[in-house]
Amino acid sequence: MVVVPQADLLAAKLHSRYRPQAEADRYVDALNTRQDVDYFILIEPGLGYLVHALKKTRPESKAIILHADSCFRQAGICPGVPAWYPDSGTGVQEFLENEIPDTSSAQIIEWKPSVRIFGDVYLNLVRESAEFIKRAAASRRTSAAFGTRWVRNFFRNLALLHNTLLYKTTDMPVVITGSGPSLEAALPRILACREGFFIVAASSSLPALASGGIAPDIVISTDGGGWALMHMFACFRKSPAFPTQSEKLAIALTAAIPSQCSALPVLPISDGSLWQSMALNAAGIPSVCIPQRGTVTASALELAMIFSNGNIFLAGMDLSVSGIRSHARPYGFDHLFFGSASRLRPVYSQLFMRSSDIRAGGSHEVYAAWFNSRLALWPKRIFSIGASNAAFENRLPESSTGGGKNHDGIFKVISVKGPADNRRKLALDTLIAALCNPQYSTTLAGELAPLLFPSQTNVTEGEIADALYRIAGRGEGSG
Repeated sequence: MVVVPQADLLAAKLHSRYRPQAEADRYVDALNTRQDVDYFILIEPGLGYLVHALKKTRPESKAIILHADSCFRQAGICPGVPAWYPDSGTGVQEFLENEIPDTSSAQIIEWKPSVRIFGDVYLNLVRESAEFIKRAAASRRTSAAFGTRWVRNFFRNLALLHNTLLYKTTDMPVVITGSGPSLEAALPRILACREGFFIVAASSSLPALASGGIAPDIVISTDGGGWALMHMFACFRKSPAFPTQSEKLAIALTAAIPSQCSALPVLPISDGSLWQSMALNAAGIPSVCIPQRGTVTASALELAMIFSNGNIFLAGMDLSVSGIRSHARPYGFDHLFFGSASRLRPVYSQLFMRSSDIRAGGSHEVYAAWFNSRLALWPKRIFSIGASNAAFENRLPESSTGGGKNHDGIFKVISVKGPADNRRKLALDTLIAALCNPQYSTTLAGELAPLLFPSQTNVTEGEIADALYRIAGRGEGSG
């Protein structure tokens, strides 16, 4: 009896028996793929005839394969082409994040015969890929709008740092607070067992935490916009929750932070890009690496998993709007609504319009999909305080889990060496020198050109160096 490999059995159903390559060539020609696409995500292309067809019509683009069955691994399909299999040990979106740069565009190419064979497994791969592409597109739009400001904030923050943090991993449970409406109901429960766990607070949740008498162990800020400064003011106002400026700050180095934060010990967050790694190394500043996620709550989750091996509990991370309320009260922007209120423009109407705009924007759905993919990887580790999101189990840690408020044993504060202006100069000189080095110039240009020249193509290394000098050489502030 002849044993036919499983991959060959499936391939007989996926491809033409006579001229499978010609069949794939006609299919790709009929797609009329967009010319601005850098990466094509192929959903279960079987034995890879689609890849060969794609290389003929779009030799400059790159292909990535998502398989619905791991049996194709033994078939040796398209060596050198990144491929994901169900037994790869990583999620689909995590795999795509690792393979497709933030600045690159992507398009899905489906092989329709596969849907008949693999059904829901195939459709789930399409859904995961579509969610990744939507999130990546949103990230590129944000980069185009904020790129120059991010670079400006980066060099400004290098000068603001006086004390930085080293950390060690703990087994303590962690509570992450976002600024969703459900945070208000969760505050009493968090306060009741405050001594038992470590709190990582998104900066937008600070006013509500202060109102509830809760001081976090560390505050995280990743927003590059100038309006984000308002969230941080709660750290510097006198309140029972913040009796002294003893809070610690974790910031993405592209975030906007007030100058008062120079008095706090800061844990810099790098996104892992080559330009940030080079600049930080030249300035002698240690950091923690967290990829950009587009929302501070996602970065806070990554940070919590770095800090602790224990369970993680989410509060106020609704990723939804409750009625006309988009955030917990009080909130950093409340005064803007009340200050501009009038008989013809009451606060109620302003909140209604804001909540409608947030729903229409669709960002909540994009980030909720990312959280759901992460929850699938750690189903017994991430929970919710409150039933604001059906994806999370409602559970609260025991107060006897150990530790105490302001768990300083996790951190070690060290002084940043050298004058502030010298740190900035060292970082700038290193980047400009690297742009002239063929070993690094292509990668650096690929990272910095979309930030500094989002609407231009074929930007030269000299233009990037001039832009860096204009931004960092003159010591511009956040704007």
